[in-house]
Amino acid sequence: MITVEEAQNIIAKTIYDFGIEEIPFAQAVGRVLREDLFADRDLPPYDRVTMDGIAVQYQSFEKGNRSFKIEGVAPAGSPQMTLQDGDNCLEVMTGSILPNNADTVIRYEDLDIKNGIVNVLLENLNNKQNVHQKGEDRLQYSKIVSAGKIISPAEIGVAATVGKSILKVTRLPKAIIISTGDELVEIDEKPLAYQIRKSNVHRLKATLKHHGIAADTAHLNDDMNEILKELKVILEKYEIVIMSGGVSKGKFDFLPEALNSLNVQKFFHKVKQRPGKPFWFGKAPTGATVFALPGNPVSSFMCTQIYFVPWLKRCLHLPEPVFPTAILQRDTNFKPDLVYYLQVKISYNNQGQILAMPVDGNGSGDLANLVDADAFLRLPRGKDLFEKGECFPIIFYR
Repeated sequence: MITVEEAQNIIAKTIYDFGIEEIPFAQAVGRVLREDLFADRDLPPYDRVTMDGIAVQYQSFEKGNRSFKIEGVAPAGSPQMTLQDGDNCLEVMTGSILPNNADTVIRYEDLDIKNGIVNVLLENLNNKQNVHQKGEDRLQYSKIVSAGKIISPAEIGVAATVGKSILKVTRLPKAIIISTGDELVEIDEKPLAYQIRKSNVHRLKATLKHHGIAADTAHLNDDMNEILKELKVILEKYEIVIMSGGVSKGKFDFLPEALNSLNVQKFFHKVKQRPGKPFWFGKAPTGATVFALPGNPVSSFMCTQIYFVPWLKRCLHLPEPVFPTAILQRDTNFKPDLVYYLQVKISYNNQGQILAMPVDGNGSGDLANLVDADAFLRLPRGKDLFEKGECFPIIFYR
């Protein structure tokens, strides 16, 4: 049995790049950009009118002219017009290109227009007012978005602006989640007294979906021959294999033996922690990374948050999870020499500090208790009394 730190270090050494794929930009939200995006022309590409109104020469206004004859109208999307007389004006619309021979825009709200003549109601005017100048945001060929950015609607807008309809992103791996055990039935079935509905597999599937991965699912009964036959195919087909249950000391916990028979390299089995002590981790000759999690719901959930999610984020080039500290709000006793992941409810005080209140449950099988909590508080080995007011790392799962 190894320590939590040793387990995390071993898993960190197996991180690898899933590679790059190209997808339509409209499908890229939430994915990790794997190329830089550059301006293909100045932004904005022309002196852009930012208010509906009139375009004038600032010099004419400065000379005292407050009455301008309208020469015409320049709508957005039309070629650039030219102001013929510096003491006249052109009506301009938001988004249109500033006419030649004009440099300043006065909005309609500051005008009085009658019979084609505009009277300006302002006494003061700034040169180039209400004009978004060419190249003011970005110059042609300048970098707008760097590779490694998580694509949000903001990056989608940039991609559209610079004409990038196809984007290079981190490829998503092929993953499968496997439930084990004869006691499990489907969620739409009515379980018998000795059966329970599958839950871990759906929670794990939701975890991967949160990161954009549409994982497949499978179920293995407690039969060694069936397990060996099915696992052999699965290990050849998938890059990530997550299993739930079948890794403890029970007579029907066949997975460790089956994985060994299939030459899956075991990096460790059992970690000095509660919950989740039976956690098994290894790698198949095919390259598949295997996370064999305990079957108890809280154990499985905790191992997913502590080990699998950080590993997956690093493989996908996503920012690694940050684990701030929280203040324990009640004395807590825990005697075994194990790292204890305590379920807690989170709140905040007026100083912005994170407060963690223990949520009492009924052990690692109490899946319902996870709904009442928000996070795990990591309590270290080496002591059995954790006092109110002490600070410990917090692992959020909401």
